[in-house]
Amino acid sequence: MLLQPKDIYEKLEFDKVIDLLTEECLGDFGREKIQNLPIETTLEPIKQKLHHVRELKLSIEEKHLFPIDAYPEITEDAKMLQIQDYVLSIDATQRINRVLKMVNNILAFFSKNRIEIYPHLFSIISTIEFDKTLIKEIDRVIDDEGQVRPDASPELSTIRRKLNGKHKELDRQFRTLANLYKQKGWLADTVESFRNGRRVLTVPSEHKRKIRGIIHDESSTGKTAFIEPEGVIDINNDIFDLEQEEKREIFRILKALSQAIRPHAHHLYTYREILATFDVIQAKARLAIQMDADMPKIKDKPHFGFIKAFHPLLYLKNKAQGRKTVPFHLVLEGANRILVLSGPNAGGKSITMKTVGLQQLMLQTGMLIPASKESEVGIFKKLFADIGDQQSLEDDLSTYSSRLQNMKNFLDKADADTLILIDEFGSGTDPKIGGAIAEAILRNLNFQNIYGVITTHYSNLKMFAFKNKGIVNGSMTFDKDTLSPTYQMKVGRPGSSYAYEIAQKSGLSKKVLDYAKHKTGKNEKAIDELLVDLQREKQELQEKLAKLAEKEQNLKKLIKNYDNLQKDLEFKKKKFKLESKEQSLQQAAQENKQMEKLIREIREEKNLEKAKKMAAEVRAERKKLNETVSGLRQDIYYQDDPKQGEKKPIQVGDFVKLRTGGASGKVESIEKGKAVVLMGLMKMTTKVKDLLHAKEPLDIRSTKSVQTDMVKASATFESKIDLRGLRKEESIKILEDFVDKALVSSATQLRIVHGKGDGILRKVVRQKLKEYKGIREIRHPEESDGGVGVTIVEFE
Repeated sequence: MLLQPKDIYEKLEFDKVIDLLTEECLGDFGREKIQNLPIETTLEPIKQKLHHVRELKLSIEEKHLFPIDAYPEITEDAKMLQIQDYVLSIDATQRINRVLKMVNNILAFFSKNRIEIYPHLFSIISTIEFDKTLIKEIDRVIDDEGQVRPDASPELSTIRRKLNGKHKELDRQFRTLANLYKQKGWLADTVESFRNGRRVLTVPSEHKRKIRGIIHDESSTGKTAFIEPEGVIDINNDIFDLEQEEKREIFRILKALSQAIRPHAHHLYTYREILATFDVIQAKARLAIQMDADMPKIKDKPHFGFIKAFHPLLYLKNKAQGRKTVPFHLVLEGANRILVLSGPNAGGKSITMKTVGLQQLMLQTGMLIPASKESEVGIFKKLFADIGDQQSLEDDLSTYSSRLQNMKNFLDKADADTLILIDEFGSGTDPKIGGAIAEAILRNLNFQNIYGVITTHYSNLKMFAFKNKGIVNGSMTFDKDTLSPTYQMKVGRPGSSYAYEIAQKSGLSKKVLDYAKHKTGKNEKAIDELLVDLQREKQELQEKLAKLAEKEQNLKKLIKNYDNLQKDLEFKKKKFKLESKEQSLQQAAQENKQMEKLIREIREEKNLEKAKKMAAEVRAERKKLNETVSGLRQDIYYQDDPKQGEKKPIQVGDFVKLRTGGASGKVESIEKGKAVVLMGLMKMTTKVKDLLHAKEPLDIRSTKSVQTDMVKASATFESKIDLRGLRKEESIKILEDFVDKALVSSATQLRIVHGKGDGILRKVVRQKLKEYKGIREIRHPEESDGGVGVTIVEFE
């Protein structure tokens, strides 16, 4: 992110937030990372870092103690370890072991359940290589107090055992000699001491020639000599030799241990980085808890959408003092990008402006912000600020000159991804000229599509904001009754400076104020009041237009829903009528036997004219019923669904289903208006116009729920059909639907009744069945069970 000026952290007090984070860190490397926090300008890194902090904050709140504590710096140890044959000291080995144990504890923290709760935190450590045997090897050699264990090697164990024996022998011999010489009165009151690492007797100078041994030292006065008695010299020499052996063995052990750790030296840098990363995250999480901070919604573009936002430092200060902090809402709708904030002095304008910049920096450095989680905050790539006294003696710039220099830099470098914060815009020179220059700068910044918060007292800037798109007025409210600010911000209306009211509260005399009012006249106040009224009316009008637009959209949705419901109702009416007619057709087929019987009786009576008349009436009635059914079927099954929009032609490879319903399959081939559809292990031939596009079917062999549905379908499927009395075309269509449903229902046997007659319908049935694969046998039952008037179908 491009920042201007160089001291923008100090201007926005972000440096104080950094200091608070540093105090929460547990290690030096974490503190170093905090001092150099990168400011991200892309969505994913920001969201990832915010998720890290939110999850660690959750672990603290849920009492899931994250296993990170003060950790040592091991960079130098890892660097030296990479040198061939370098031997780590005990302290260095302990530091490395502490880091290894902490990483191991973090890995152990992420149980299966916690990986689901804290997935983003787990992603930090999920791919690292870690060898637990290193910890075991170090613990085998060095104990918790930083001493090499006696059993680190058999040789060391032997040396330590011998040393203990020699020390006991030395103690016995020394006490014996000490008691002997004390009885003779040759020793001082303090019988023994240590000199040059040896246990010695304290002997007055007048008796030092009486005791045989080595004089190691004398007192500063020369009155006392420190003598190692002859009887313990050999023992001390043996102890010295054993201690040297012990040192050599410890060095050999540490060398072997360093050799074992050396292949993993490059991983130590990774572990150090991981601990520092978690350290920074936990510091952010602990500070977030103090600030009652949360993760807002992030937009991948510049945007203002702060809801119930607080200045972080002010919130912490007031919280410590038991005082309430007033939040603010800053949500710019539509094309508005720049807020011109006005109001009384000490009313909170500057604090609000700084809060926007400070929270933006916190967010883009991966920190939760003290605002509602419903806030929608954008991302900026540049942040410019002009706050406070910019006077520079070194550059020979006055306050106003310095501010103009900032404005030039802003105009040169600002773009649509820039956030600009300006305090007391236009001040520092003649108000009339300063206001005009400020208006010109604001005009150009608006043309550059920047986002910003600008505080001012100038009426011309308030009027400019009212008249121009992209800029909106805002105000800090003032309580006229108590003559004190409320620290509440309202977007959409300008504010007054309330200079006279504040001056009156400050104790200025009425005479002084009357003179000031006389000099300014009534116009100044009238302009402010007029602007407030105009802004209020404009806002009310915009709100009404927004409500009308919303109502219009709702009306369109209602009309569309009504049209769809109307079409659905017509469809259902026709389908209901079709089902009724089909039922009538089935009944007519059933009654056909009786009609044939009646006709035979009439023929037997030789009344040919009557028979012809009745036959014609039956055929006419059946034809009329067939035409009605066909028409309804055409309306229902062959009309495009209005919900599916424009119909696409069915092609080879498409997934389809029958218009009458049932399972879906994949089109294998299309020829002369007929399609071969593969449904599982079965193939079905049907007319293309009888098919509809469908979604790819589920694998019923591996999906329990689909298998359950198929079982239900099979349970409700009737495996018998009667085609008697139907015309050839009708029977073929009904037979196709019947066999399709049988295949979907996984039926094993079908019974098709077609009657004997002249055998035409029987041939049609047999010919149609031959189009289906997966049929094992087509046969007729025994004569007693229908004979050639019935066809039995057996599936594989």
